[in-house]
Order: sequence, then C-alpha cells, then structure tokens
Amino acid sequence: MSFDGAGELLIRRTVSVGTSMVGTALGLVLAVLPAAGQYVGKVSETDKSAPELRSIAVLEWTGEAGKPKASRLVPITVLDGGQLQDGGVYLARPEPMAVFPQVEYVLQQDGKPIGLFDIDKAGQQFGSWVGFGAWKPLPTAKPKPTAVELARTNFDDDEPGDGQPVLHRKHHADDSQAGGPGSGKGTDGSGSSDAPAAPSDPDRPVLHKKADSSESKPAGGTAGSSTASMGSGASEDADPDRPTLQRSHKTKPAAEADGESAPAETDPDRPRLKRGKADSNGLVVSPTLMGLPQEMEQAVAVSDAKTHADHPWDFAWTNPEDEGKLKASLEVIARDTLGLNPPAAPAKKAAKRTTTRKAATPPPPPAQPAPLEGEEFRVFELAYGSGATLVLSAHTDGPAAQQKFVTLIAQPDLYGNVLVLKKNVTDGAHLDDNPRMRLIDAVDAMADNRGELLFELRGATQRQFALYRILRGQAEQLFVTGGGQFGMASE
Repeated sequence: MSFDGAGELLIRRTVSVGTSMVGTALGLVLAVLPAAGQYVGKVSETDKSAPELRSIAVLEWTGEAGKPKASRLVPITVLDGGQLQDGGVYLARPEPMAVFPQVEYVLQQDGKPIGLFDIDKAGQQFGSWVGFGAWKPLPTAKPKPTAVELARTNFDDDEPGDGQPVLHRKHHADDSQAGGPGSGKGTDGSGSSDAPAAPSDPDRPVLHKKADSSESKPAGGTAGSSTASMGSGASEDADPDRPTLQRSHKTKPAAEADGESAPAETDPDRPRLKRGKADSNGLVVSPTLMGLPQEMEQAVAVSDAKTHADHPWDFAWTNPEDEGKLKASLEVIARDTLGLNPPAAPAKKAAKRTTTRKAATPPPPPAQPAPLEGEEFRVFELAYGSGATLVLSAHTDGPAAQQKFVTLIAQPDLYGNVLVLKKNVTDGAHLDDNPRMRLIDAVDAMADNRGELLFELRGATQRQFALYRILRGQAEQLFVTGGGQFGMASE
C-alpha cells in the first residue's frame, strides 16, 4: 500500500504465545519526506543498525474489557532513532503515522499483554487525531501433537486392524495374465468369472451394477422399447448434434428461494446489492467514544517494529507487611496535603495538686482518619532488580469545583521510610492552570527495558499526557504531548 508514491506501508505481524513471551512484530509506515529527522526506506528486523521505532498510545473505552461499547486510541509518542516524537503529529499525511489504518497495537496492563487493537480509520476529536478500530483477543498457539498423535496420522483409518501399519501390494497390468490377485481367474485356471473373488474386507461397501431393464424383456421387443423410450423423451436423441437445454445443479439464489425473480449472473465479478448487514471485510469497529465519561477505562497500547520480550512491572515484596506500612505513611502525607487531618489538640495546663485524689480520666479514643476519596495505590518495579516505586492518588469529597487532588510518587529510603519524589496538588477551580495527574500505567517508551510512568494531565477544558522517568531518587518529566506550559506546574 503506497501513499502518493512517497512511502511504503509495511504490515508485519509475528505472534508467538508461550510461557516466555507473546511477541508481536507490528508494521509502521516509513515515508520518504524532505524534512530533517526522517529517513528513507523501511526498517528491517534483520538490520541491527536500523533505528528503533516504537509507538506508545492509550486506549480509552467504556463497557467490558475486550468487548467495549465505545473506544478510541489516543497516540502519545513515537520513538524514532532514540528521540521521542509527538505521536499526534508525527508524519501526518494527513493522519499521523501512529493511527494509520492497519497498524496494530498490543494492549498492556502492568507490562503484560491483554489484547490487540487494530486501527481501521482515524479522525479528529477536539482538534487532535485519534484512531478507531476493533479490540481483538490475543492469538493462542496451536498445541503441538504428541508422538502418539503423529504416529496415528501415518495409519490409514479406513483399513481394518488394530491401528498397525499395513503393507499393500502394487497391482500390475500383467496380474490378470499371471493369475494374480484381481485377475478374475478361478482356482482351476480356467479363467471363469462365475465365482467372484472374495473381498479382502467383508465390511467394505461394494458397488453393484444395476440390472438392465432390457434383459427382462422378451427378444424382439427392442425396437418397441426404443420407440417407447423416444416417445417419452428418453435418453437417446435422433440427432446427436441437436442442442439440448440442461438445468443447472447449482443452489438456487436467495432471491429465488424467497419467491423473487433474480437476473441471470452473466458477470461473476459484477457487484451486487445484498440484503443484511455488511461485514466490512470481517473487521468490527467499535462505536466512537466521545468526551470523557465517568466510567471510561484506560490502558497502555504499544506498536513496535521489532519483537521484544514481555516485561511485567509488578513488584514482589520480600515482607508483605512492608507494603501496608508504606501505604499508611503515604496516606498520612496525602491527608496532610489535602487538609483532612484534624489539627493537634493544644496541650493542657498542669492541674494544681490537691489533697483529694480523683480517679484518672481515661484518654479519649483516637479519631478515625478522614477517608480519601477515589484512592488509587500502585507499586512498580521499573527495572529488574530495582526497588519499589509507589504512586498514590486521592481527592477530597464535595462539589467538583471545591475538590482538592493529590498525587504522590515515592520510594522507600534506606531506613524503610517513604521518600516523596514528586507531589502534585491542585483543586477543581484551577485545573487548567495546574492539571490533575492521573496515573495510567508503566510502559517502556524508550525500548531500553526500563519502565516510565505514564500520566494523564487532565484539566477542566484540555488535557495532555506525560512520561516520567524515575532514576537516582528523582522523578524527571521525560516527555509531554503538545508542548507548552500546560501541565508543568508541580512540586
């Protein structure tokens, strides 16, 4: 498939499902353009010097995972030659390369594939390109046949016996003269065919020749029978070259079956109108997702020109109690940031000593901590052998304009305490100035076997997506879509 003769669309998919990996080689378009930073030709998997090409996107849908009611794919970034490009505008002609038709994405959750999404068409929503297509299940590998099954395929199921191989003798033309099998000679060599040879398989069906009706008629009735046959439209024609009408043995068209008349099909390639719903070449496209509904779900989508092994981002705790302690510490910080923790009670003055001793009043029970609305807590291992990276998001209750939001990125220090690397705080009245950070998932955007955290920066009227790299005790913003100052404010 070409685009104005200037490029080539390479569609290539190789899926291998096993215990080690589910790899998918995906085709992307490499176009010939005069602009700088764009290369000529196509990426070959065998060319080790070819630059890495990887597209990162976010699939948004409503309904059940795998069978969404409505969905769309939002391009985020394209890694080209080690540089992250904005996936919403990269190689746009007019739609960007990340949402070209027939490009396939692998949907991931915690780095594990959960499905495929094939782009069928692209469109614009709120001035940005998005892709529409179909969510497909992961292909399953066909189980290899066992040794017993392979052995059985070499046997003839139609032959009798216990499943063992049978040798068959080849029949020659001179067997009939030599009195071999099938020659029709009797045991006395007289060549009499009155006694047919016994079949080798008594249960094998035998075709019998139908008796000729003329044999039962008396002699001399041949002419009469022939005349009667011709008079009744029999098989023999007086003129062998006379054209005859023959009825087609094909199945009646659907129109004739319904009692309607159908025109003769003179051209088999002629387009015809058919009843029913068109199948669109077997590709089912989900309805378009509009706006940002409350029940919308999100998942990372990766389209790669090379095959990479799966990299799960789940962190395995040596002591499961550590997770609860770190989560509780982050919740205390989140409540303090949102102003949910009650102020400390003032210290009471020491009472004067009296001669009469009163019974000590028991201290009041501690107040229950204020609940965190919409709390989400995730723990990642962003590189093999690295420590835990914790992300906690929550907000206060109340009207949307009065809600306060907080997102914390933290890691445990050497003493087991939480060390906050990044804190994002905003409220419903200032979302366009300081958007809310909503975690989507971890993804390897740089194809270096290290995960980055992908956030949605959602404001009141606009949004962006940002990648953060956690390294050396810092959370660095690696990439943000659209550029500009929106989404840059944070602590």
